Amino acid sequence: MKTIFMTGFPGFLAEQLTKQLLHDAGDEINHFYFLVLPKEKGRAEQSLKKLFNQHHLKRERATIIFGDITKNDLAIDETTLAKLMDEVTHVFHLAAIYDLAVPEDVAELVNVKGTDHVNQFVKRLNRLKRYVYFSTAYVSGKREGIIYEHELDEGQSFRNHYERTKFDAEILVQQMKADVPTTIIRPGIVIGNSVTGETIKFDGLYFLLNFYDRLRYLPFIPYLKDGDAYPQGNFVPSDYVIKGTAYLSLHPVGEGKTYHLTDPEPYDMGEIQEMVMKEFLGRRPKGTVPITLAKLPLKCHKIRNWLRVEEEAMDYFTYHSVYDASQAKADLEGSGISCPDLKETLVPVVRFYRKYKDDSTKHLPIFLKNMAH
Repeated sequence: MKTIFMTGFPGFLAEQLTKQLLHDAGDEINHFYFLVLPKEKGRAEQSLKKLFNQHHLKRERATIIFGDITKNDLAIDETTLAKLMDEVTHVFHLAAIYDLAVPEDVAELVNVKGTDHVNQFVKRLNRLKRYVYFSTAYVSGKREGIIYEHELDEGQSFRNHYERTKFDAEILVQQMKADVPTTIIRPGIVIGNSVTGETIKFDGLYFLLNFYDRLRYLPFIPYLKDGDAYPQGNFVPSDYVIKGTAYLSLHPVGEGKTYHLTDPEPYDMGEIQEMVMKEFLGRRPKGTVPITLAKLPLKCHKIRNWLRVEEEAMDYFTYHSVYDASQAKADLEGSGISCPDLKETLVPVVRFYRKYKDDSTKHLPIFLKNMAH
Protein backbone atom coordinates (compact mmCIF):
# COMPACT_ATOMS: atom_id res chain seq x y z
CA MET A 1 0.00 0.00 0.00
CA LYS A 2 1.08 3.56 -0.73
CA THR A 3 0.99 6.56 1.62
CA ILE A 4 1.36 9.85 -0.22
CA PHE A 5 2.72 13.15 1.06
CA MET A 6 2.15 16.13 -1.24
CA THR A 7 3.20 19.78 -1.19
CA GLY A 8 1.53 22.46 -3.29
CA PHE A 9 -2.01 21.60 -2.21
CA PRO A 10 -4.59 23.07 -2.85
CA GLY A 11 -2.92 24.40 -6.01
CA PHE A 12 -4.42 23.41 -9.34
CA LEU A 13 -1.77 20.87 -10.36
CA ALA A 14 -1.70 19.25 -6.91
CA GLU A 15 -5.47 18.86 -6.93
CA GLN A 16 -5.49 17.46 -10.46
CA LEU A 17 -2.64 15.07 -9.63
CA THR A 18 -4.54 13.78 -6.60
CA LYS A 19 -7.52 13.01 -8.83
CA GLN A 20 -5.27 11.19 -11.29
CA LEU A 21 -3.56 9.15 -8.57
CA LEU A 22 -6.98 8.11 -7.27
CA HIS A 23 -7.96 7.10 -10.79
CA ASP A 24 -4.77 5.17 -11.52
CA ALA A 25 -4.04 3.58 -8.15
CA GLY A 26 -6.88 4.37 -5.78
CA ASP A 27 -7.08 0.84 -4.36
CA GLU A 28 -3.35 0.86 -3.63
CA ILE A 29 -3.32 4.18 -1.76
CA ASN A 30 -3.80 3.94 1.96
CA HIS A 31 -3.62 7.64 2.82
CA PHE A 32 -2.93 11.15 1.51
CA TYR A 33 -1.14 13.77 3.59
CA PHE A 34 -1.36 17.30 2.19
CA LEU A 35 1.04 19.97 3.45
CA VAL A 36 -0.91 23.23 3.59
CA LEU A 37 -0.09 26.74 4.75
CA PRO A 38 -2.33 27.72 7.71
CA LYS A 39 -3.70 30.67 5.73
CA GLU A 40 -4.84 28.21 3.03
CA LYS A 41 -7.00 26.19 5.44
CA GLY A 42 -10.33 27.26 3.96
CA ARG A 43 -9.33 26.59 0.35
CA ALA A 44 -7.72 23.27 1.24
CA GLU A 45 -10.80 22.02 3.06
CA GLN A 46 -13.02 23.14 0.18
CA SER A 47 -10.78 21.31 -2.30
CA LEU A 48 -10.82 18.15 -0.17
CA LYS A 49 -14.59 18.30 0.10
CA LYS A 50 -14.79 18.32 -3.69
CA LEU A 51 -12.47 15.31 -3.85
CA PHE A 52 -14.65 13.52 -1.29
CA ASN A 53 -17.86 14.25 -3.17
CA GLN A 54 -16.74 13.84 -6.78
CA HIS A 55 -13.78 11.49 -6.74
CA HIS A 56 -14.55 8.99 -4.01
CA LEU A 57 -11.76 10.04 -1.64
CA LYS A 58 -13.01 8.99 1.78
CA ARG A 59 -12.41 11.47 4.59
CA GLU A 60 -10.46 8.99 6.69
CA ARG A 61 -7.98 8.57 3.81
CA ALA A 62 -6.85 12.21 3.73
CA THR A 63 -5.23 14.51 6.26
CA ILE A 64 -4.36 18.19 6.01
CA ILE A 65 -1.09 18.98 7.76
CA PHE A 66 -0.39 22.62 8.44
CA GLY A 67 3.19 23.57 7.67
CA ASP A 68 5.50 25.61 5.48
CA ILE A 69 8.29 24.43 3.17
CA THR A 70 10.30 27.57 3.92
CA LYS A 71 10.74 26.45 7.55
CA ASN A 72 12.91 23.74 9.10
CA ASP A 73 11.12 20.38 9.32
CA LEU A 74 8.46 22.01 7.14
CA ALA A 75 7.10 23.59 10.35
CA ILE A 76 5.44 20.25 11.20
CA ASP A 77 5.04 19.38 14.88
CA GLU A 78 7.24 16.59 16.26
CA THR A 79 4.45 14.09 16.89
CA THR A 80 3.11 14.37 13.34
CA LEU A 81 6.63 14.32 11.93
CA ALA A 82 7.41 11.04 13.69
CA LYS A 83 4.19 9.52 12.31
CA LEU A 84 5.09 10.58 8.78
CA MET A 85 8.59 9.11 9.07
CA ASP A 86 7.09 5.64 9.52
CA GLU A 87 4.21 5.89 7.04
CA VAL A 88 5.04 7.90 3.92
CA THR A 89 6.07 5.93 0.83
CA HIS A 90 5.68 8.54 -1.93
CA VAL A 91 6.45 12.26 -1.83
CA PHE A 92 5.24 14.67 -4.52
CA HIS A 93 6.88 18.09 -4.25
CA LEU A 94 4.88 20.53 -6.37
CA ALA A 95 5.05 23.64 -4.20
CA ALA A 96 6.84 26.55 -5.86
CA ILE A 97 6.28 30.11 -6.86
CA TYR A 98 5.72 30.36 -10.58
CA ASP A 99 5.93 33.97 -11.69
CA LEU A 100 8.29 35.22 -14.37
CA ALA A 101 8.52 38.56 -12.58
CA VAL A 102 9.05 37.12 -9.07
CA PRO A 103 11.52 39.06 -6.86
CA GLU A 104 14.79 37.19 -6.33
CA ASP A 105 14.52 36.90 -2.54
CA VAL A 106 11.04 35.37 -2.73
CA ALA A 107 12.03 32.91 -5.44
CA GLU A 108 15.15 31.93 -3.50
CA LEU A 109 13.21 31.34 -0.28
CA VAL A 110 10.39 29.28 -1.77
CA ASN A 111 11.96 27.49 -4.72
CA VAL A 112 15.47 26.81 -3.40
CA LYS A 113 15.31 26.91 0.39
CA GLY A 114 11.88 25.30 0.35
CA THR A 115 13.09 22.43 -1.84
CA ASP A 116 16.12 21.92 0.40
CA HIS A 117 13.79 21.56 3.39
CA VAL A 118 11.64 19.03 1.53
CA ASN A 119 14.79 17.13 0.53
CA GLN A 120 15.88 16.88 4.17
CA PHE A 121 12.41 15.62 5.10
CA VAL A 122 12.56 13.00 2.34
CA LYS A 123 15.95 11.71 3.47
CA ARG A 124 14.52 10.85 6.90
CA LEU A 125 11.59 8.74 5.66
CA ASN A 126 11.88 5.08 6.62
CA ARG A 127 9.61 3.58 3.94
CA LEU A 128 10.23 5.83 0.94
CA LYS A 129 9.55 4.26 -2.45
CA ARG A 130 9.63 7.36 -4.66
CA TYR A 131 10.39 11.09 -4.44
CA VAL A 132 8.78 13.06 -7.29
CA TYR A 133 10.01 16.59 -7.89
CA PHE A 134 8.22 19.04 -10.19
CA SER A 135 10.82 21.07 -12.06
CA THR A 136 10.44 22.85 -15.42
CA ALA A 137 11.91 22.41 -18.89
CA TYR A 138 13.12 25.99 -18.56
CA VAL A 139 15.91 25.12 -16.15
CA SER A 140 17.76 25.20 -19.49
CA GLY A 141 17.71 28.99 -19.24
CA LYS A 142 19.08 30.74 -22.31
CA ARG A 143 20.55 27.60 -23.86
CA GLU A 144 19.69 27.09 -27.52
CA GLY A 145 19.68 24.01 -29.73
CA ILE A 146 18.60 20.57 -28.55
CA ILE A 147 18.13 20.21 -24.78
CA TYR A 148 18.25 16.61 -23.55
CA GLU A 149 16.53 15.18 -20.48
CA HIS A 150 19.79 13.96 -18.92
CA GLU A 151 21.34 17.45 -19.15
CA LEU A 152 21.13 20.14 -16.48
CA ASP A 153 24.20 22.21 -15.67
CA GLU A 154 25.72 23.31 -18.96
CA GLY A 155 26.92 26.70 -17.74
CA GLN A 156 23.75 28.44 -18.91
CA SER A 157 22.50 31.86 -17.86
CA PHE A 158 18.86 32.61 -17.16
CA ARG A 159 16.09 34.96 -18.28
CA ASN A 160 14.61 35.54 -14.84
CA HIS A 161 14.79 34.57 -11.16
CA TYR A 162 12.14 31.89 -11.64
CA GLU A 163 14.32 29.91 -14.06
CA ARG A 164 17.48 30.36 -12.02
CA THR A 165 15.95 29.28 -8.71
CA LYS A 166 14.22 26.26 -10.26
CA PHE A 167 17.60 25.29 -11.73
CA ASP A 168 19.28 25.61 -8.33
CA ALA A 169 16.49 23.60 -6.72
CA GLU A 170 16.78 20.81 -9.28
CA ILE A 171 20.54 20.67 -8.69
CA LEU A 172 19.76 19.88 -5.04
CA VAL A 173 17.32 17.13 -6.02
CA GLN A 174 19.66 15.64 -8.63
CA GLN A 175 22.33 15.29 -5.92
CA MET A 176 20.02 12.90 -4.04
CA LYS A 177 19.49 10.46 -6.90
CA ALA A 178 22.24 8.08 -5.81
CA ASP A 179 20.59 7.51 -2.43
CA VAL A 180 16.91 8.32 -2.97
CA PRO A 181 14.56 6.78 -5.59
CA THR A 182 13.75 9.97 -7.47
CA THR A 183 11.71 11.04 -10.50
CA ILE A 184 12.09 14.57 -11.85
CA ILE A 185 9.35 16.03 -14.03
CA ARG A 186 10.11 18.96 -16.34
CA PRO A 187 6.93 20.23 -18.02
CA GLY A 188 6.86 22.69 -20.87
CA ILE A 189 4.60 25.75 -20.52
CA VAL A 190 1.35 24.34 -19.13
CA ILE A 191 -1.98 25.39 -20.62
CA GLY A 192 -5.55 24.27 -19.98
CA ASN A 193 -7.06 20.80 -20.17
CA SER A 194 -6.98 19.44 -23.74
CA VAL A 195 -10.66 18.46 -23.58
CA THR A 196 -12.35 21.04 -21.33
CA GLY A 197 -9.84 23.90 -21.58
CA GLU A 198 -10.04 24.28 -17.81
CA THR A 199 -7.30 26.27 -16.12
CA ILE A 200 -7.10 28.75 -13.29
CA LYS A 201 -4.26 30.98 -14.41
CA PHE A 202 -4.14 32.94 -17.63
CA ASP A 203 -0.40 33.21 -18.17
CA GLY A 204 2.07 31.61 -20.60
CA LEU A 205 0.19 31.10 -23.87
CA TYR A 206 -2.65 33.17 -22.42
CA PHE A 207 -0.47 36.28 -22.56
CA LEU A 208 -1.00 36.11 -26.32
CA LEU A 209 -4.75 35.84 -25.82
CA ASN A 210 -4.68 38.76 -23.37
CA PHE A 211 -2.71 40.78 -25.92
CA TYR A 212 -5.15 39.98 -28.74
CA ASP A 213 -8.15 40.63 -26.52
CA ARG A 214 -7.00 44.14 -25.68
CA LEU A 215 -5.97 45.02 -29.24
CA ARG A 216 -8.86 43.33 -31.04
CA TYR A 217 -10.36 46.63 -32.25
CA LEU A 218 -7.21 47.64 -34.14
CA PRO A 219 -7.37 47.28 -37.94
CA PHE A 220 -4.47 44.81 -37.75
CA ILE A 221 -2.37 43.08 -35.09
CA PRO A 222 1.23 42.24 -36.00
CA TYR A 223 3.39 39.16 -35.50
CA LEU A 224 5.97 39.49 -32.73
CA LYS A 225 9.36 38.39 -33.98
CA ASP A 226 13.09 38.87 -33.50
CA GLY A 227 15.66 37.67 -36.03
CA ASP A 228 15.16 35.69 -39.22
CA ALA A 229 13.31 32.67 -37.81
CA TYR A 230 10.68 31.99 -35.17
CA PRO A 231 11.72 29.82 -32.20
CA GLN A 232 9.60 26.86 -31.18
CA GLY A 233 6.92 27.32 -28.55
CA ASN A 234 6.50 24.44 -26.15
CA PHE A 235 2.97 24.43 -24.72
CA VAL A 236 1.48 21.31 -23.14
CA PRO A 237 -2.05 20.71 -21.79
CA SER A 238 -2.33 20.14 -18.07
CA ASP A 239 -3.99 16.72 -18.40
CA TYR A 240 -1.01 15.37 -20.38
CA VAL A 241 1.38 16.60 -17.69
CA ILE A 242 -0.75 15.15 -14.89
CA LYS A 243 -1.34 11.76 -16.54
CA GLY A 244 2.33 11.46 -17.48
CA THR A 245 3.46 12.42 -13.98
CA ALA A 246 1.16 9.93 -12.28
CA TYR A 247 2.19 7.08 -14.57
CA LEU A 248 5.96 7.71 -14.40
CA SER A 249 5.80 8.25 -10.64
CA LEU A 250 4.01 5.00 -9.86
CA HIS A 251 5.65 2.76 -12.47
CA PRO A 252 9.06 1.21 -11.72
CA VAL A 253 10.37 2.50 -15.07
CA GLY A 254 10.39 6.08 -13.75
CA GLU A 255 12.82 5.58 -10.89
CA GLY A 256 16.03 7.57 -11.18
CA LYS A 257 15.00 9.42 -14.34
CA THR A 258 14.31 12.96 -15.49
CA TYR A 259 11.54 13.59 -18.00
CA HIS A 260 10.66 16.40 -20.37
CA LEU A 261 6.87 16.42 -20.47
CA THR A 262 7.01 18.71 -23.46
CA ASP A 263 5.46 18.78 -26.92
CA PRO A 264 7.49 16.36 -29.08
CA GLU A 265 6.23 18.08 -32.24
CA PRO A 266 5.96 21.77 -31.34
CA TYR A 267 4.94 24.55 -33.67
CA ASP A 268 7.07 27.65 -34.06
CA MET A 269 5.95 30.92 -32.51
CA GLY A 270 4.87 32.33 -35.87
CA GLU A 271 2.53 29.40 -36.43
CA ILE A 272 1.30 29.62 -32.84
CA GLN A 273 0.51 33.34 -33.13
CA GLU A 274 -1.43 32.65 -36.31
CA MET A 275 -3.34 29.69 -34.84
CA VAL A 276 -4.22 31.50 -31.61
CA MET A 277 -5.43 34.66 -33.34
CA LYS A 278 -7.42 32.72 -35.92
CA GLU A 279 -9.14 30.66 -33.22
CA PHE A 280 -9.84 33.66 -30.98
CA LEU A 281 -10.53 36.50 -33.41
CA GLY A 282 -11.05 34.75 -36.74
CA ARG A 283 -8.16 36.82 -38.14
CA ARG A 284 -4.48 36.43 -38.96
CA PRO A 285 -1.59 38.62 -37.81
CA LYS A 286 -0.45 41.23 -40.29
CA GLY A 287 2.96 42.86 -40.38
CA THR A 288 5.76 42.34 -37.88
CA VAL A 289 6.94 44.16 -34.75
CA PRO A 290 10.34 43.28 -33.23
CA ILE A 291 10.21 41.79 -29.74
CA THR A 292 12.64 44.42 -28.49
CA LEU A 293 10.22 47.14 -29.58
CA ALA A 294 7.18 45.33 -28.20
CA LYS A 295 8.84 45.12 -24.78
CA LEU A 296 9.30 48.88 -24.43
CA PRO A 297 5.70 49.79 -23.48
CA LEU A 298 5.65 46.80 -21.09
CA LYS A 299 8.18 48.58 -18.91
CA CYS A 300 5.26 50.77 -17.83
CA HIS A 301 3.31 49.21 -14.95
CA LYS A 302 -0.03 50.62 -16.10
CA ILE A 303 0.37 49.30 -19.63
CA ARG A 304 1.40 45.86 -18.36
CA ASN A 305 -1.67 45.71 -16.16
CA TRP A 306 -3.96 46.85 -18.94
CA LEU A 307 -2.57 44.36 -21.46
CA ARG A 308 -2.24 41.65 -18.79
CA VAL A 309 1.15 40.74 -20.25
CA GLU A 310 4.44 40.53 -18.33
CA GLU A 311 7.53 42.02 -19.94
CA GLU A 312 9.46 38.84 -19.10
CA ALA A 313 7.05 36.75 -21.20
CA MET A 314 8.44 38.36 -24.36
CA ASP A 315 11.81 36.69 -23.76
CA TYR A 316 10.28 33.34 -24.68
CA PHE A 317 9.87 34.58 -28.27
CA THR A 318 13.61 34.93 -28.74
CA TYR A 319 15.54 31.76 -27.80
CA HIS A 320 15.74 28.79 -30.16
CA SER A 321 15.52 25.82 -27.81
CA VAL A 322 14.31 22.32 -28.71
CA TYR A 323 13.30 20.06 -25.82
CA ASP A 324 14.05 16.43 -26.62
CA ALA A 325 11.56 14.12 -24.89
CA SER A 326 12.86 10.75 -26.05
CA GLN A 327 13.00 9.25 -22.56
CA ALA A 328 9.46 10.33 -21.72
CA LYS A 329 8.15 9.07 -25.05
CA ALA A 330 9.88 5.70 -24.62
CA ASP A 331 8.73 5.16 -21.03
CA LEU A 332 5.14 6.23 -21.76
CA GLU A 333 4.89 3.86 -24.70
CA GLY A 334 2.01 1.47 -24.23
CA SER A 335 0.40 3.63 -21.52
CA GLY A 336 -1.96 5.41 -23.90
CA ILE A 337 -0.54 8.74 -22.72
CA SER A 338 0.75 11.17 -25.35
CA CYS A 339 0.83 14.91 -25.92
CA PRO A 340 -2.07 16.02 -28.14
CA ASP A 341 -1.61 18.35 -31.09
CA LEU A 342 -1.68 21.98 -29.95
CA LYS A 343 -3.88 22.89 -32.90
CA GLU A 344 -6.65 20.64 -31.57
CA THR A 345 -6.12 21.70 -27.96
CA LEU A 346 -6.60 25.38 -28.85
CA VAL A 347 -10.31 24.93 -29.50
CA PRO A 348 -11.32 24.14 -25.88
CA VAL A 349 -8.54 26.35 -24.47
CA VAL A 350 -9.77 29.44 -26.32
CA ARG A 351 -13.41 28.59 -25.58
CA PHE A 352 -12.62 28.45 -21.86
CA TYR A 353 -10.60 31.66 -22.01
CA ARG A 354 -13.37 33.51 -23.82
CA LYS A 355 -15.88 32.43 -21.17
CA TYR A 356 -13.80 33.29 -18.11
CA LYS A 357 -11.27 35.94 -19.17
CA ASP A 358 -13.10 38.69 -17.31
CA ASP A 359 -14.09 36.58 -14.32
CA SER A 360 -10.99 37.01 -12.15
CA THR A 361 -12.87 36.11 -8.97
CA LYS A 362 -13.36 32.52 -10.15
CA HIS A 363 -9.93 31.79 -11.49
CA LEU A 364 -6.85 33.90 -11.05
CA PRO A 365 -7.03 34.47 -7.26
CA ILE A 366 -7.56 30.75 -6.68
CA PHE A 367 -4.09 30.04 -7.96
CA LEU A 368 -2.37 32.97 -6.23
CA LYS A 369 0.48 32.70 -8.75
CA ASN A 370 1.02 29.07 -7.76
CA MET A 371 2.33 30.11 -4.36
CA ALA A 372 0.60 27.20 -2.67
CA HIS A 373 3.50 26.09 -0.49
